[in-house]
Amino acid sequence: MSDSVKLANRVGAYEQPFSGVGVRFEPLGIEADQSGIVLHEAGFHPANDNWNFPSVFSPFWRLYYNTGGEHCVVFGDEFFTLDKDRLCLIPDHQLFHCLGLQPSSSFWLHFSFDRKPSHQQAIPIILNPDNVELGLIREISDLIGSEGEGQSHRINRLSIALLNVVLSRQDLSWRPAIPRQLSIIIQYIEEHVESRIPNDRLAQLAGVSVESVYRLFRQHLGTSPAQHISQVRIRKASHLLLQEKYSIDQIAELTGFPNRAYFSRIFKQVTGVPPAAFRTSHGN
Repeated sequence: MSDSVKLANRVGAYEQPFSGVGVRFEPLGIEADQSGIVLHEAGFHPANDNWNFPSVFSPFWRLYYNTGGEHCVVFGDEFFTLDKDRLCLIPDHQLFHCLGLQPSSSFWLHFSFDRKPSHQQAIPIILNPDNVELGLIREISDLIGSEGEGQSHRINRLSIALLNVVLSRQDLSWRPAIPRQLSIIIQYIEEHVESRIPNDRLAQLAGVSVESVYRLFRQHLGTSPAQHISQVRIRKASHLLLQEKYSIDQIAELTGFPNRAYFSRIFKQVTGVPPAAFRTSHGN
């Protein structure tokens, strides 16, 4: 964990949880403690006038509190304005856009959490912040960018406290906690997405049967192993499409698809547009 709260150059946070303008903590893949939370980054910008990030599709959660009413997140065709009366929670593996050109105070936390929202939970999760949450946000924001020994440890403790308060709300609906066997499988898929990943290999890793692998995915993620692997591959492919140095054929190979035609078909199923159209719309 970093002891410094000095900010680096802005690079955005797509595949990795570090934006370059936040306080860095743990990388992806760190095992959570009993709270189920791993904090990756905390950030605050008092007058953020360039909050434009297309096609965000990341393997970690986000909490946003942007107060000016000038910024929004876009899911499909629906716009969700962020203002002083709204906390926004976005789970992992969600495709959305950040939009905002006018100055607005921006606060964010990037983190991992070992639970998944239920199928009935609306995404993004929009909440009215209470006084405790607002107090913690103000205290963390004041610490970010300030000088002083041990500031990053205070930011870490307060950020974890804020996440515990928000995630324990009674009005949130959750699936059962993800068991360790499934966590092992999910991490393996993230690290080997370019390779062939047979179900018997996943079962061997977790020490369970193939039938149990299917049951774990259905019960906790609401999907099949193959569908989850496709989602991870498409998420990684979407970031590669934003880079001009890779052809679509190369991206298909780098993300584990057997050919461009199959890649294009699955990509359109997940994102709603073919890879070439996605690159044209969001490449710059």
